[in-house]
Amino acid sequence: MAKRVVTFGEIMLRLAPNGYYRFFQNDQLQATFGGGEANAAVSLANFGLDSVYVTKLPTHAIGQAAVDSLRHFGVDTSKIVRGGDRVGIYYLEKGASQRGSVCIYDRAHSAIQEAKREDFDWDTIFEGADWFHFTGITPALGQNLVEICLDACQAAKARGVKISCDLNYRSKLWTQEQARGAMTRLCEYVDVCISNEEDAKDVFGIEAENTDVYGGKLNKDGYRSVAKQLTDRFGFEKVAITLRTSISASDNDWAGMLYDGRDCYFSKEYHLHIVDRVGGGDSFGGGLIYALLSSKDSQASIEFAVAASALKHSIEGDFNRVSVAEVEKLAGGDGSGRVQR
Repeated sequence: MAKRVVTFGEIMLRLAPNGYYRFFQNDQLQATFGGGEANAAVSLANFGLDSVYVTKLPTHAIGQAAVDSLRHFGVDTSKIVRGGDRVGIYYLEKGASQRGSVCIYDRAHSAIQEAKREDFDWDTIFEGADWFHFTGITPALGQNLVEICLDACQAAKARGVKISCDLNYRSKLWTQEQARGAMTRLCEYVDVCISNEEDAKDVFGIEAENTDVYGGKLNKDGYRSVAKQLTDRFGFEKVAITLRTSISASDNDWAGMLYDGRDCYFSKEYHLHIVDRVGGGDSFGGGLIYALLSSKDSQASIEFAVAASALKHSIEGDFNRVSVAEVEKLAGGDGSGRVQR
């Protein structure tokens, strides 16, 4: 029987100009859906796991379209609560070369942001679950979401469900002080912490020495220190850190590290020519969860997660539309991109 993973967060309507156009360079916007935990849920469903996504969405046509976008990939949407008035929106202008991407949120008063604790029956939601995943974006939506996330973590822990959290700090949603207060409480329940080169610093004040994320300089020894400090503070079983060297908006070097409390495992590094980087971190999280639930060893787990995420950077939209076989082919060393006949 497939492992059952529950993810919880906000799915938004994504409105983006065609290709690399700037906002309103023409009169068209592409409409798709995405959001941190929803993106991870799609990855997990594509990898063959029993993937359950939890949120709150309006009953109107746009809310239903969001549900249908998940059902298309086989995500279990039966635990989604219906109600509220609006679906959050984000506008994305994809960057290219030296011009960075722009993300504008229009998510105030969305159905999930105005959700109440009593909307979610976590004991029922976690029946048969093996894993629970959320990100720091969800509690950033408001104090009510902090409490709902706490309820979820407590219910998961009571059932022996493993918990992962991607710190995912968003400065447009809350301050570093607010993030630190909320995430300190939530991380007490977390088994696997996912972070990047900036999140640990922004949320907990823990940073890698001798690293300049804007100048393209990464120091692996510094990340060993970050992972150990996080583990010492919260008792995490594992800490995964994505390592992105930004050469430009179009070209990045991409790798990852997994720390198991004793040893650090680094993946191979990929040079990415980026089609769409949104959802890259979420595809890393989905890949890591799949690998760990599949009992891959630490090195194989970080290789799978990074390869899954590398492939996502080549795919338009938030969702990672790849299979286990495609990820394992890349993780095994075939990154040529040659036509398959």
